[in-house]
Amino acid sequence: MELEIKHSTAEYLMSLEDEFGAHNYHPIPVVLSKGKGVYVWDVNGKRYYDFLSAYSAVNQGHCHPRIINALTKQAQNLTLTSRAFYNDQLGLFEKRVCELFGFDKVLPMNSGAEAVETSLKLCRKWAYKTKGIPQNEAKIIFAKNNFHGRTLSIISASTDPTATENYGPYMPGFILVDYNNLDAMKTALNEPNVAGVIIEPIQGEAGIVVPDPGYLKAVRDMCADRNILFIADEVQTGLARTGKLLAICGNCTCENKCENNYEIKPDVLILGKALSGGIMPVSAVLANNDIMLVIEPGTHGSTYGGNPLACAVSVEALNVIEDEDLAGNAKRLGIIFRNKMQELVDQSELVVKVRGKGLLNAIVINDSEEGEIAWNICVKLKENGLLAKPTHGNIIRFAPPLVMTEEQILDCCKIISETVLDFEASM
Repeated sequence: MELEIKHSTAEYLMSLEDEFGAHNYHPIPVVLSKGKGVYVWDVNGKRYYDFLSAYSAVNQGHCHPRIINALTKQAQNLTLTSRAFYNDQLGLFEKRVCELFGFDKVLPMNSGAEAVETSLKLCRKWAYKTKGIPQNEAKIIFAKNNFHGRTLSIISASTDPTATENYGPYMPGFILVDYNNLDAMKTALNEPNVAGVIIEPIQGEAGIVVPDPGYLKAVRDMCADRNILFIADEVQTGLARTGKLLAICGNCTCENKCENNYEIKPDVLILGKALSGGIMPVSAVLANNDIMLVIEPGTHGSTYGGNPLACAVSVEALNVIEDEDLAGNAKRLGIIFRNKMQELVDQSELVVKVRGKGLLNAIVINDSEEGEIAWNICVKLKENGLLAKPTHGNIIRFAPPLVMTEEQILDCCKIISETVLDFEASM
């Protein structure tokens, strides 16, 4: 143990991961050991702004004291019972999340991918038991360039060769259409035996692709007309990230006047990531009784799903989002951030576009070197005290914790702009 501590330098710790860990990630070369609010610190004590937020899992900021308190308090009482028994936290979590989002029922799981899998199973079972689609003929529509997870069934709907190559054969019954293309969606919806559509209100991993105004409402309406389930994957976009509690509400025109803040209400809602404030894996699938109750005892579950520790943490994580008006803060700071990044676009030939909503944003780099420029910019950002990561090669995603202040966001905009302009001048 003394040897381990003595040699716990960044280089040594990275070498351990390289030697003993699977090589399924390509991290920015920094070793983090502490987090608080919008900041993280490396093993050498250098402080950074976190502009990834664990892919939007840390919306409430690192180690939020209220959520940590809920964790430690519950951890001293009861952590896991399995669903073989009732526990004193699950019902409280279920009531809180159902009332907040306006659904009859919730099915708790652990990871976002598990929640997506759950929604696909739910959709198929509803198709056979309720809609009357012939057995094994149900179809589910996905948008191209989606990212819903990395399980075998989910990658069967992926158009990313990195996700699919050498993993076949793939799950049947999936239809792919262009994102933000209503004609393509209408054609697919008119096929026989379509059970559902699953869609990200903003495509995150694809590079923060925001659909045209009215697109999601039109898809939802077409689904309703055909008795097809509209499934919203808000694992990354939900829980105040885009300036509203759900991104799907940010695409409507209701301005919080409609019941439960919905004009575009999905039939099935998928949540994860920030549902625990980045403290532990928690996810959830929400639907009304006519859909959710097709799942019966023994037909779907998880040992850890709905565990009392996760439930206590999630309730407090949701309370923090509401009490601190993180959606309002994300909306306000997002406008500031995009305006500053647009100024960078106007000054730079390297940055060609900024896009996003709330504090889920991205800049598009004029990169003809298959992502090398965007990667090197992120390394320079790290050296200048800000952590971000490219996606899809030439796109840099920016998603800081929602507890950020205006002073901090302006400081970060300065770091990003100066880093990009200095990098461009050195090319």
